Amino acid sequence: MIKTPASLLMAAALAAPTLAMSDTLELPTDATLDVQVIDTLTLTAQEPARDDLVIHPVAGGSASHTLPEYCVVIGNARLDGERIRLTTEALTCIETDGSESEIYSGELSAAAYGADGDFGIPACQDGECRLTPQQTFQLRLASDLAIEQQDNPAAEINAQRRQGEGAAAPTPAETGPGDD
Repeated sequence: MIKTPASLLMAAALAAPTLAMSDTLELPTDATLDVQVIDTLTLTAQEPARDDLVIHPVAGGSASHTLPEYCVVIGNARLDGERIRLTTEALTCIETDGSESEIYSGELSAAAYGADGDFGIPACQDGECRLTPQQTFQLRLASDLAIEQQDNPAAEINAQRRQGEGAAAPTPAETGPGDD
């Protein structure tokens, strides 16, 4: 029998990048996340800002942490010289494990930083700044993230249906000819 030292198990537990599928989604201050915009973002001198920008996490980069696969982050982008200054306001994530799912929704205080470590993304050429859905950039959290799991009404309804409880709508086979 192989025994694993307790310190090795502790190190593995601490290396886990996210704590989803628990009661709280948690990430520390200065955690980095790889993300992409959903739609192309173009900022110019005539249109120097965009609010309610939709961003989603991506895996496989060099970020220190990851979010659940099904997440959207809402942020704002502003033109600042030759950089896009992007900050976030909120996120909503759904973590799935088989037929079980957990919902997390709350505030997210993070900002985009360039590979040079400076605030903002250097994405400007010839007076136009652009981010496409194919470009990955990193967000850095400005504060700890701790979002409590939300109620999931769909999961509760499905659990009731599996137990034969609740007022599920009758299927066509259950209705009679005069049940219009």
